[in-house]
Amino acid sequence: MANKPTFTKEEALEYHAKPVPGKIAIEVTKPVRDSRDLSIAYSPGVAIPCLEIDKDEELAYTYTNKANLVAVVSDSTAVLGLGTLKPVAGKPVMEGKAVLFKKFAFIDAYDIMLKERDPDKIVEIVEAISPTFGGINLEDIKAPKCFDIEKNAQARCDIPVFHDDQHGTAIISSAAIINWCKLEGKKLEDLRVVVIGAGAAGLAAAEMYKALGIKNMVLTDSRGPVTTKRDDLNKYKQPWAVDEDLETLADALKGADVVVGNSVANCITQDMVKTLAPNALLLTLANPDPEIKPELALEVRPDLYIGTGRSDYPNQVNNVLGFPFIFRGALDTHAKAVNMEMKIAAAYALADLAEKPVPQYVKDAYGGADLKFGKDYILPKPFDRRVFVDESVAVARAALESGVARIKVDDIDKWVEGYKQHLINMLKEKEGIDYDAK
Repeated sequence: MANKPTFTKEEALEYHAKPVPGKIAIEVTKPVRDSRDLSIAYSPGVAIPCLEIDKDEELAYTYTNKANLVAVVSDSTAVLGLGTLKPVAGKPVMEGKAVLFKKFAFIDAYDIMLKERDPDKIVEIVEAISPTFGGINLEDIKAPKCFDIEKNAQARCDIPVFHDDQHGTAIISSAAIINWCKLEGKKLEDLRVVVIGAGAAGLAAAEMYKALGIKNMVLTDSRGPVTTKRDDLNKYKQPWAVDEDLETLADALKGADVVVGNSVANCITQDMVKTLAPNALLLTLANPDPEIKPELALEVRPDLYIGTGRSDYPNQVNNVLGFPFIFRGALDTHAKAVNMEMKIAAAYALADLAEKPVPQYVKDAYGGADLKFGKDYILPKPFDRRVFVDESVAVARAALESGVARIKVDDIDKWVEGYKQHLINMLKEKEGIDYDAK
């Protein structure tokens, strides 16, 4: 296990303050060298694309940055593990999200901090600003209002509205489950899965696992398993109630093949771990402190596969493996939404990549670690730049095949082949990285 990166409060503040405040800025992409350039960039030349777009709104993807621009929208009601903050106090996180969009998928993103907490008004705001952007990334909005905000905003917008706090963990953990099944010779439909935490991440994970084909699933919340015997379930939890005689988390965990924690630190005990199925997959994703520390779980069950949300343990379930590339594929197909088909495609692309030999540059980025498909490596690493190509391509294909893409393609296979080569060339040009590097 790698050492956890450390820094002081002063170092963190200096990083965000110098040499200029914040972490993102605007870059001009066209020359403005003389009066002629200025007259084309602004008045009177700018009127020409304006009139063309007014006749056909789709041309905004051709003549503006809409095709490569995402809004990171937040009301700061669920900022990291800090809870509800003042609206502007969440801005460093949203700027950070924009940095990840740019760093990992070359997407321009800008944070929109809302001084508004009413769900209906947030939906109105998202709809109102949507013409500017190719996609909306909702971020750090607390449950349960985040569910209705995403659903209603997506219904009113013709671009993807994607709440990453819900779907990111679901997608990455799905890839881990898929690969665990490969290694253990299991079938998704035969698994018993327990999801700890029935908030935004937990409910979205359950929805995706169901779409993958997992049938036997139990959710738990702070009051215990979600069962038909309870009369305190809200409308989001009720569909997941199981008709089983379960009273406690310990009851739910007995015999589980897969456990996915989206809850709070230290809620799983060693005694609970002992009751899991042989070679079970235990994903403890509470941050910064997991539901049980991996070393404590392995102390009593060395056969377990374990993943966390942290970078200092193997099998990190890191949302940066998902959202940049999901948006890349969505933007490049001018998608109207991110649907389940696209999310499943992303999960399988990640799972498949983890089986491939890892390039040396990736190993070097992780201290020369010997990364091979197996118990401690069921997910690719964020700095494996093949993720950019493979996942973006898979998402784009799914957008085309499922009908949410705006672009019209006669031969999907041919288009995908050209798109993949385009991304490979982009990676080489911008970062000097060879997709086929050994």
